[in-house]
Formats: sequence, structure tokens, C-alpha cells
Amino acid sequence: MNELTIGIIIIIICTLGYISNWLNWRFLNYKINHLLYYFGTFIHESSHALLCILTGAKISEYKIFTEQPHVSYSNSKLPIIGNLLISTAPMFGGLTLLFFINKYFLLDTYIMPHFSDWHFFLSDFLNFIKQIDITQWKNLITIFLLLNIGAMIGPSWQDLKNVWILILILAFIPWSFFTPLGLFAISLILLAILFQVFLIILISIIKFFIK
Repeated sequence: MNELTIGIIIIIICTLGYISNWLNWRFLNYKINHLLYYFGTFIHESSHALLCILTGAKISEYKIFTEQPHVSYSNSKLPIIGNLLISTAPMFGGLTLLFFINKYFLLDTYIMPHFSDWHFFLSDFLNFIKQIDITQWKNLITIFLLLNIGAMIGPSWQDLKNVWILILILAFIPWSFFTPLGLFAISLILLAILFQVFLIILISIIKFFIK
């Protein structure tokens, strides 16, 4: 198979999102990071809730500021596709928010690479990284968003479990329109993981010299 399919892209995003979240809670388990993390959680769960409303699913619980934030809902009134849209909503909601932040607040600081073909993913990814200028104050916003990316756009394992049969079917269905969006989401979470690893190493070095 020469082309990444919808299902495979979603699984990759979920896996990387889980790794990013794990790094946050295992190695960057600080109060300030917990507070920042709630922003990504709010976007994630609100995306679920919005798609519940749009697809006719009844929301029974909407909790953000708890140890296990979640949205509980009934089945969508749209057969099959409704539950899929609800489960993958954080990816679209998170990327839409990032688009508006970059467009209207950061004034197009970042230009999204084409990401039209996974064969050129590495070069597109490196071109995206080159746009980050650590001398600019806007980089603080970028760092803030990166610490939230995993929670913001990565569907949880529970989201996957809700529609795992559909994801399995989509693993055999390519869709060129979805590829750039999916690869962009993957690049953002990868960038977040690289930044988290850098922070972990930096903090470890500082602790070593303090001792």
C-alpha cells in the first residue's frame, strides 16, 4: 500500500497523542503544566460536545476540571458516521483553533507546508520547524500550545474503542483530501514530543548540577 489511509493516519495520531500525554504526566508532572494542560483538555472535550450537538447525540455529562475529563453521550442520530465524527472531533476542533490563532492572533507567523505526500513528510516537517523563531515573543504562545497538542487533537483510546470497527475499515480506504490534514496533525504532535523530550533533558541537567 503506497498511500496512507484514513484509518492508519488516525491510529498514528492517537498513538503519538498518547505518548505526548504520557510524557507530560510522567516527566513534566508540575502544577503549572497541569494548569496549562486544562486548555488542551477543554478544546478536546468541547470538540466532542459540539459534534454531539451537531449530530443529534444527547450529552449526559460534560466534565473538564476533574482527574478524568470526559463527555458522556448517547448514540448519534446519524447512523455510523455520527459516532465517527464525534470520536475524531478533537483533531478537527484542535486544528481549526490553531488555524484561527495563527491567522488572527499570530498574524500568519507559521505557513503550513503542503504535506500532500507522506513520502516527503520529513522534509515538510523540517521546513515547518525552521519557521519557529525562539527570539520572538510569539514563541511563548507556540510553546504553550505545544504542551497541549497531545491532549488537544489526539483522540483518546476510549475514542478509538468507540469506533474501532470503523477505524479498521478506514485502514483500507485512502482519501487524498484527508492526507494533508492528517499529516499536519502528526507533525504537530511529533514537534510537541520533541519539545517535551528537550524539556525533560534540560530539567534533568539542571537538577544534576543543583545537587
